[in-house]
Amino acid sequence: MHRLWRACINSWNGLRGVARSEEAFRQEVLAFVIAVPLAFVVAAETWKRLALILVIVFIMIVELLNTAIEKLGDRVSLEHDPRMALVKDLGSAAVGLSLLVAGAVWLVALAERFGLI
Repeated sequence: MHRLWRACINSWNGLRGVARSEEAFRQEVLAFVIAVPLAFVVAAETWKRLALILVIVFIMIVELLNTAIEKLGDRVSLEHDPRMALVKDLGSAAVGLSLLVAGAVWLVALAERFGLI
């Protein structure tokens, strides 16, 4: 039980830390707060609502990983290193792809809701 408690505390500390230091994560939290009630307006079925909410959570997860990669890279060296720049770009690309996935899911749900498909 102690190990589970420590894991929860570490997770909370990580979320607090990223919320303080990353504007992108704060924007994603705002998107999540908006998406939850909006999912109930857009989708009638529970699984579709869940999908709309979870794609936003997916973006947040990828953003957390990207931030961890960036912070680790900055900890290793603040000097410009083309290899580290590529690593950071890969993390950024992962966030970009997660945004595309979420956007596609929401567009399909909205198109279905308004009878366009």
